[in-house]
Amino acid sequence: MSRPIIVALDVSNARALRDLVAKLPPTLCRVKIGKELFTALGPEAVEICHGAGHEVFLDLKFHDIPNTCAMAVRAAARLGVWMTNVHCAGGQAMLEAAKDVLAGESHSPLLIGVTVLTSMDAAALQTVGVSRPLEDQVLALAGLAQSAGLDGVVCSAQEARALRETCGAAFCLVTPGIRPAWAASDDQSRIVTPRDAMQLGADYLVIGRPVTRADEPADALARIIDELAHPPG
Repeated sequence: MSRPIIVALDVSNARALRDLVAKLPPTLCRVKIGKELFTALGPEAVEICHGAGHEVFLDLKFHDIPNTCAMAVRAAARLGVWMTNVHCAGGQAMLEAAKDVLAGESHSPLLIGVTVLTSMDAAALQTVGVSRPLEDQVLALAGLAQSAGLDGVVCSAQEARALRETCGAAFCLVTPGIRPAWAASDDQSRIVTPRDAMQLGADYLVIGRPVTRADEPADALARIIDELAHPPG
């Protein structure tokens, strides 16, 4: 697959964003705008990324009553983003409303569902009332997303193989919590290397700080791409 890497843009002002996206070749990656950046800049963040030639994953994890969520997804589509997402925990009606609203739009981004955040483990799930095993929770939520017609899910690469077997080859798997072997794990609990994630069945790899906080982001990106293309040994 071409351009499997999605770079998470962990900046919060226009100048820093312009500087960063200028250092990331659009031919090698896509970019992700999350809550901090979008709250700081709003649609301007998308415009800056589009102006630099990048396709945008708008990662706002919409989770609300069905109509409100659907209108948010429609607004994202009208920004021209490549991908956006909703929380699977919002339920079947919310997921279906979010998918259905795109049918009337001239541009329809990929719509994916968030299963379990990669910062959470089994113990953390129990504190919010989820007693079943983590992988079972991920599979259940992914099944909900697929039945609602979503294009795929965000998941840990550790669940990617089971999801690929259950949901099929066409279901898109977007995996955060990706860290090259040479990078720190930071605040992610369930992490794997880029090559391992692809072998487990991931379609797209969300990578932030190992690229964006490198002295030369383009070099860090190139190093990861080279590792994917040329396995050690």
